[in-house]
Amino acid sequence: MGLSLPHLLIVVVIVLLLFGTGRLPRLMEDMGKGINAFKKGLGGDEKQKQIEDKTDKDA
Repeated sequence: MGLSLPHLLIVVVIVLLLFGTGRLPRLMEDMGKGINAFKKGLGGDEKQKQIEDKTDKDA
C-alpha cells in the first residue's frame, strides 16, 4: 500500500502551495547542505579515530 502517482501529485501541489516556487529551491539547497554537513560530521569521527590509531602506533 504505497503512494500512487495521484497521491504523489497531490503532495507536490500542496508543497508548492505552502512554500511557493521561489522558496522551494532555497529549501532544497539548505537541506542538501545539511545532509552534506551531517555526512562530513560522521566521516570526521572516523578520520579522528584513524589519526588517534596512528598516533598510538607511533608511540
